[in-house]
Amino acid sequence: MDVLTKVPVREQDAKERAANFEEVCLGYNMEEAQAEAARCINCKNAQCIKGCPVAINIPAFIEKVKEGNIEEAYQIISEASALPAVCGRVCPQETQCEGKCIRGIKGDPISIGKLERFVADWARENGIKPNGPKEKKGKKVAVIGSGPAGLTCAGDLAKMGYEVTVFEALHEPGGVLVYGIPEFRLPKQDVVAKEIENVKALGVKIETNVVVGKSVTIDELIQEEGFEAVFIGSGAGLPKFMGIPGENSNGVFSANEYLTRSNLMKAFDENSGTPIMHSRKVAVVGGGNVAMDAARTALRLGAEVHIVYRRSEEELPARVEEVHHAKEEGIIFDLLTNPTEILADEKGWVTGMKCIRMELGEPDASGRRRPVEIPGSEFTMELDTVIMSLGTSPNPLISSTTEGLEINKWKCIVAEEANGQTSKEGVYAGGDAVTGAATVILAMGAGKAAAKGIDEYLSGK
Repeated sequence: MDVLTKVPVREQDAKERAANFEEVCLGYNMEEAQAEAARCINCKNAQCIKGCPVAINIPAFIEKVKEGNIEEAYQIISEASALPAVCGRVCPQETQCEGKCIRGIKGDPISIGKLERFVADWARENGIKPNGPKEKKGKKVAVIGSGPAGLTCAGDLAKMGYEVTVFEALHEPGGVLVYGIPEFRLPKQDVVAKEIENVKALGVKIETNVVVGKSVTIDELIQEEGFEAVFIGSGAGLPKFMGIPGENSNGVFSANEYLTRSNLMKAFDENSGTPIMHSRKVAVVGGGNVAMDAARTALRLGAEVHIVYRRSEEELPARVEEVHHAKEEGIIFDLLTNPTEILADEKGWVTGMKCIRMELGEPDASGRRRPVEIPGSEFTMELDTVIMSLGTSPNPLISSTTEGLEINKWKCIVAEEANGQTSKEGVYAGGDAVTGAATVILAMGAGKAAAKGIDEYLSGK
């Protein structure tokens, strides 16, 4: 075999998958995984570990895959990550571990993400669980939010021997993993639910339908319920809009609401009873992973779908793999295009969207070239649905009901990056509630750092 080229991964055919919600990527089998692992040169000073926000010992787990000892490979990954089957699917490996891979200097980097996914899926199919705590500390910690940050923090604290209770506002745990990322990228029953079972197997309790800030406050958790530390991993669920005329029309959704209906409330399944707009022609405004998720969901629900993004393809923030999959499925990209107004009929339903063409000028603060309107290039798209995917910010409910908790001008909680410590003693935070909308793995890295911070704080008490 050619060591410079990675073993290709099997995928569902684009025409078939555009009409179903089953997983697109089919993953490696044992033979393919071992062939891919054999390409790893097991660097002494492994750069891939430095590129991983949760610092998985990547060469060590890949070495075990080479040997065919998948159980051992799984335990190595589990020491660092509570959600390997999730990360193997949704991490932007190309800019993280794989982006630092030495093998990738000449030829393709090792498919670390696909190998991680293979190991985690094998462990699940063979009933392997992560190793539990060696001792009990006899101290209680509360975790708010059961998304990637909360689950990681809870899992790490449980392994250290703390008694952890997770409080989740929704009726199902998983956070963005269940409400945000679609089934065809991340299966809920087979993958997310099983990863959450593994966290529970470490002794973590999860209470759903608890809205912290309404049902109970952080001060009450500490003063009345005996929790000695609290981690806030409540995410960023508040959608942003453009503020253009007509944005309140019927048929305009935030990507958040649209995806939550489909993913958490199972609207894609006709027997679920959850209503969702079955559109003819949809524009998704934005260019991130969430925009791709919304567009590919609308396509599967039978619509013609356009991605409307004000910069060029080079600046698209979405993962290359997501853009490639969207194009293969037939999603149309209207780049260098910006909406200026949403048009509606006399009953208030969307009929179209006025747009203007853009060109790229000088770089702005983000380092990307600033889009500038081209005078006289206005045109109208005929549509019945517009999905706004412009990012999200944290819900201010927790910060507004917790005295002494510092937030910044974006309503994000201020916390130390190294250990998650906030301005309030015993309270830690991480993930999107601190950074604003980012990636699953960065939230996990923050949950991990905070678990270490909480352990140091409680050990010193």
